[in-house]
Amino acid sequence: LFAVLVALYEEPEKPNSALDFLKHHLGASAPENPEIEALRLEVAEMKEKYEAVLEENKKLKTKV
Repeated sequence: LFAVLVALYEEPEKPNSALDFLKHHLGASAPENPEIEALRLEVAEMKEKYEAVLEENKKLKTKV
């Protein structure tokens, strides 16, 4: 782990994600499963819908 952190420090062009750099150099960079990405998108959509419902709920409570 120390050697990978030193490699990150010595990298001339710093990567966007240090975590991805560590995963890649430690051999944990398995390709992303498309199903996982689909689930992430679904979660993001559900969070948006949840926020919209909360906002609608607040508006309706003020009307009562």
